[in-house]
Amino acid sequence: MTDAWAGVVFVGTLVVALALVHKPLGDYLARVLTGAKHLRVERGVYRASGIDADADQTWSTYLRSVLAFSVVGVVFLYAFLRVQQHFWPPYAVPQMTADQSFNTAASFVTNTNWQSYSGENALGYVVQMAGLAVQNFVSAAVGIAVAIALVRGFARSRTDRLGNFWVDLTRISLRVLLPIAILFAIVFVGAGMIQNLHDYQTVHTIAGGTQTITGGPFASQEVIKELGTNGGGPMNANSAHPFENPTTWTNWLEIFLLLVISFSLPRTFGRIVGDKRQGYAIVAVMALLAITSVVLLTTFQGMHHGTVPTAVGSATEGTEQRFGVADSGVFATATTLTSTGAVDSFHDSYTSLGGTMTILNMALGEIAPGGTGSGLYGMLVLAVLTVFVAGLMVGRTPEYLGKKLGGREVKFASLYLLTTPALVLGGTALAMALPGERAGMLNAGPHGLSEVLYSFTSAANNNGSAFAGISVNTAWYNYALGIVMLLGRFLPIIFVLGLAGSLARQQPVPVSDGTLPTHRGLFVGMLTGVTVIVVALTYFPALALGPLAEGLHS
Repeated sequence: MTDAWAGVVFVGTLVVALALVHKPLGDYLARVLTGAKHLRVERGVYRASGIDADADQTWSTYLRSVLAFSVVGVVFLYAFLRVQQHFWPPYAVPQMTADQSFNTAASFVTNTNWQSYSGENALGYVVQMAGLAVQNFVSAAVGIAVAIALVRGFARSRTDRLGNFWVDLTRISLRVLLPIAILFAIVFVGAGMIQNLHDYQTVHTIAGGTQTITGGPFASQEVIKELGTNGGGPMNANSAHPFENPTTWTNWLEIFLLLVISFSLPRTFGRIVGDKRQGYAIVAVMALLAITSVVLLTTFQGMHHGTVPTAVGSATEGTEQRFGVADSGVFATATTLTSTGAVDSFHDSYTSLGGTMTILNMALGEIAPGGTGSGLYGMLVLAVLTVFVAGLMVGRTPEYLGKKLGGREVKFASLYLLTTPALVLGGTALAMALPGERAGMLNAGPHGLSEVLYSFTSAANNNGSAFAGISVNTAWYNYALGIVMLLGRFLPIIFVLGLAGSLARQQPVPVSDGTLPTHRGLFVGMLTGVTVIVVALTYFPALALGPLAEGLHS
């Protein structure tokens, strides 16, 4: 079998597996998030925390709960990182600087997992397990909870209540994320991933030298790293390292895990709003954008500009030989279309147009299928904008799922869509304007701009991956990117919950002959078009100066 056909089989089996899981997992999520019964362990959590599990919250109270929980998470993780040198040997490691601790705390609480450090050297096992891994669970749960609150806004009427954040957080963590993580952690250990608490081991090589090898609880962290679309790994090489991703089939499983919840949530959306066709329309747009991105990125990686790539037939530099170009391209597409940011190859080594696709995937807003929860609420905001545009075209008040989209709703959607581009382009411009920060670029010209643009696109969209050719472990970049991560996560959440509260208060509007059907192919095409056009108009100038200019020059 040729490499090309092996890549086709790899993608094809992935599509089939996601399609098979879409309905049962989506239905299970709907039952978890709409059921009235609390499990015994959940009731214990509520009693210990002083939570009234039967009290629904207004959108503002739901928002305050999200923000308070996240602020506590940032403060706790920051403090954890600052005192890790006092832990008992061999788990004590040197103290992390204040700026890097802030960056890391902001990164993991926002589901970004940007890492300006080398995991195997900068962090001990206690921090990795009790700090970072915990945030991998709860930050993913926060995203799903916010998405479900927006869905309830569409489903409910004449109320100011969107559910209970603490109940949603607990149920998602205990009934969804934790069971799946335990199951696949066992699978990963069986596949050869490392899972121990060993300190560094010095071994003798067959060449007569010595090599220092780290151990660690990798399998348990790897599964939630992907399942929760987090992306931060215990090794600097991330999923390119054989301890984190030993074989081709574990590579396939990791991609499956980082896509499975986000591709199943549209089914949950359809179940809760009472029209499964609406969920099919949303997942169709996600799938169309994702498949197009996979085809384009792998094609660009096969164009092999330059002497060495031409000689070998594709751009293999920075790619693990056990995965190959095609499978690595699929991983890169999946990780940048979601908010995962994990890598099994190095994006800085991609062809100029291949690198363009990784930036463009994130610039789409990571909605195909996007992060856990954030992908669904991002797509629904774009659906609101699409219906609004359609309403302008026919001269009537737009309606979506029986809710009128007036000035208040459109303002929330518009603010959501403007936030991330403002952070990306403003941050990139500021970094390029400061001589000291320009010096951090290891490459001049268009590729240097691409490195900076990628960094801020990754931070603002809570992705976490990076072009490697830039020095970001400086006080300025640690603080700047940390602030961008926080604003890129929580400003959109504010607007989403505001939109949800506005929708929930409305009285349903009956369907009429003038209502735009939002479950048919026409709407799927319109939503896809609006998504691409909005991104193209926003980011094209920056892309033209960076990766596109580099590609034309090549």
